[in-house]
Amino acid sequence: MNQHHNRTAIAAIALALTSFAGSAAAQQDAFQWLENVEGKKSMEWVTARNAETRAKLKDDAGFAKLKDDLLVVLNSKDRIPGIYKMGDFVYNFWTDAANPRGVWRRTTLEEYRKATPAWETVLDIDAIGKAENVNWVFKGANCREPVYDRCLISLSRGGADAVTVREFDIASKSFVKDGFTLPEAKLSADWRDLNSIYVATDFGAGSMTDSGYPRIIKEWKRGTPLQNATTLLEGKTTDMSVSAQLSRHQNHQYELLHRQITFYTAEHFYRDGDKLNRLEVPAKADIGFFRDQMLVTLREDWTVNGRTYVSGSVLATGFDSFKQGGREFTVLFTPSASTSYVGAAETKNFLLLQTLEDVKSRLTEWKLEDGKWSSRQVNLPTMGAVGVAGWDAENSDAYTLSFSDYLTPAVYMMANAGSDQRELLKSAPAFFDASAYETVQQFATSKDGTKVPYFVVKRKDAKLDGNNPTLLYGYGGFLVPLTPSYSGGLGKSWLEKGGVYVVANIRGGGEYGPRWHEAALKGNRQRAYDDFAAVAQDLISKKITSPRHLGAMGGSNGGLLAGVALTQRPDLFNAVVSQVPLLDMQRFNKLLAGASWMGEYGNPDVKAEWDFIRRYSPYHNVKAGVKYPNVLFITSTRDDRVHPGHARKMAAKMLKQGHKNVWYYENIEGGHGGAANNEQRADMSAITYTFLWNMLKPDNAANAVHK
Repeated sequence: MNQHHNRTAIAAIALALTSFAGSAAAQQDAFQWLENVEGKKSMEWVTARNAETRAKLKDDAGFAKLKDDLLVVLNSKDRIPGIYKMGDFVYNFWTDAANPRGVWRRTTLEEYRKATPAWETVLDIDAIGKAENVNWVFKGANCREPVYDRCLISLSRGGADAVTVREFDIASKSFVKDGFTLPEAKLSADWRDLNSIYVATDFGAGSMTDSGYPRIIKEWKRGTPLQNATTLLEGKTTDMSVSAQLSRHQNHQYELLHRQITFYTAEHFYRDGDKLNRLEVPAKADIGFFRDQMLVTLREDWTVNGRTYVSGSVLATGFDSFKQGGREFTVLFTPSASTSYVGAAETKNFLLLQTLEDVKSRLTEWKLEDGKWSSRQVNLPTMGAVGVAGWDAENSDAYTLSFSDYLTPAVYMMANAGSDQRELLKSAPAFFDASAYETVQQFATSKDGTKVPYFVVKRKDAKLDGNNPTLLYGYGGFLVPLTPSYSGGLGKSWLEKGGVYVVANIRGGGEYGPRWHEAALKGNRQRAYDDFAAVAQDLISKKITSPRHLGAMGGSNGGLLAGVALTQRPDLFNAVVSQVPLLDMQRFNKLLAGASWMGEYGNPDVKAEWDFIRRYSPYHNVKAGVKYPNVLFITSTRDDRVHPGHARKMAAKMLKQGHKNVWYYENIEGGHGGAANNEQRADMSAITYTFLWNMLKPDNAANAVHK
C-alpha cells in the first residue's frame, strides 16, 4: 500500500468463514465492468472522462503555469542526488528532462563532494526502453555483497509492481548473456552466492497466493532451468507471500526465509545446511541481525522467561544462545505514550535506532562492545523527517544523515557514529521563500476523547477569519507514520498562493507505534475517520478555515480516507481529492493485491465483518440527492496494487446519481505511484492542485458547496 509504504510484498489471509454472496448484503454492482482494466469499453470510458477533465483545464492559465513550475522543481539539477557506497564507487539513480526514465550512475566520493561531480553512466533506462520499444521503469538493483560484481536489475512496464529481472555485470556495464533472468511477475530475488539465487516468483499454476504474490521459494543454480530449482519453503495460497534473503554483517552470515501469513503475522526461518529451523518469536514480530546478535522488533506483547516485553519494543540477544534456548534480551527501545520506533541502520560498531516523540524524529546510537550494549543520544537539527543509512557497515562507522521539515530544504551529510560532528555533502535549493511561514503542531480531540496531533504550515501573518484555503492531508493505516518533510512542489502549488497545509497524524498510522495502528484496525476503523473529522473541526473552530475553504486529500489507503470524508462528512469540506484509492470495500479483496489487506480492514465475505466495513465503504454510502463536496478521483491504469476500478466505479456511480461536481483523471502509466516520469508527475500534480485551488480559494463562489 503506499509509499505508502515500503512493505510491498505482504498480505492477509482470507478466512474460510461463512460466505454470504448472493445474500441481500451482496448487492448487484452495475459498474463492475469498469474493473476490466484495459478492456475496450472501460478504456473508452476512461478516455472520455480524461477528455472532460482536460477540457475544464484547457483555458486555465494557472494550470499551465503550475505544471511548468512543478516540472522545473522535479527536473532541477540542483536536487540532492542521494548516494550509496558499493565497492570503490558511490551510486545514484537520476531523472531529469534529458533522462525522463532515468540513468543509474556512479562516481567517487571525492568527486561527489564537488559542486558539479562527473558521473559515469552505468545503465541508461531511456536507451533500453527505446531499443526494446518498452516503457521501462527502473525498480532497483540488488547487487551481490560485499564484492558488488553482479546485480539483479528489476524493470517494470509503466511502473507496475510486477517486474522482470535481469543479471547485470558491473565491470562491463552490460547484461549477462545467459545470466539469471526472470519473466514479469510480482516476485522477489536475492543473491545466495555468485552461482545461486533465492527466487520467489510465478512458477506456474498454483504457485501464487490469493493476493497475487509468490507462495514458493526456490534456490536456483546458475546454468540450470528455472523449473529445476530446489524448493526451500512453500506457503499456503491463503498466505500473503514468501521471501528469502542473505543477511551479512561483520563476518556473520544468515540465510533467512519468511512466510508472511497475513499482513501482520509471519513465520521466520533460518537455514542451516539443508535444514530449515523456525525462529521461536511472536507472529507479530520482525527480525534482523547485527554481528552475532538477533534483533527482534515486537508488534505485540511477548512474555518469555517470566518477563513481559511490550509491543513496540526492540530487543537484542546473542543468536547462538537463542538457538540453544536462551531467552535473555537487552532492551534497546521501549515505547512510551509519546514515543515509537521507526527503523534502524547499522555501521561497523553501532546500531542506529530511529524513533519518534510526538511525531518528531529522534536518533539513538547503540554500541556493541565485548558483548555489551551502550547508548548515546544523537543531536538532531530539526523536528522533521530524518534519513539514516550506513555507509560501509563492514569497514566503517560512517553513515549518511539527511533531514528536512516542511519549511527546510533537505540537507545531506556524512556523519560518524560516536560523534555529532558532520560533513555537509549537499544541500537542496529552496523552491520558495519560507521566511514568511511557520509550522506549528496542535492536537485535536477525537470523538472518543483521544488527542490527535496534527501539523499546520501557514503564513505567520495569516488571519484567523475562516477564509484561508486549507488542505488537510491524511493516511492513517498500515503502521505508516507521516513525518514533516520538505516539498518544493507543495510550496509552489499551495503555500505561495496563500494556502494553509495541514497533516493529520490519525490513528491507524505508525506515529505512536503498534498501539496507534491497532486502535483503528478492522472493526475499529471508524476511529481513523473520526480523528480526521476532529482535526477538520478543530481547524474550523480555530477559524484557520471554514467548510467553504477546506479540502481533504489522501492516496491509496488515504484515498479511502478521502472517500469516507466525502461521504460521511460532506458538511466539513468543499473539495476532496482521492488518489489511487480503495473505495469499493465489498470487493477490495477480489481485486489485485486486495486480499493482502484483510488484516487491516477485515474480510467483507464474512457477514459479521462486512457489517462494520459496509458502514464506511464509500462506494456503498454515496447517495443521490446529497450535496457532496467537489471531488477529484485520480488514478493509474498501470496500478497493479490498488485496482483502478475503485476510482472508476465511484466516479461512474456518482455521475449516474446526477452529481455534477465530479472530476476524474486516469494516467495510462504510472503504477501505484500514479506517474512513471517527471512529466507525468508534474501534470497530475498540476491537475490536483489547480482543482483544489479553484474550489477552495478565497473567492470561490462559483464552486462553493457551502454558501
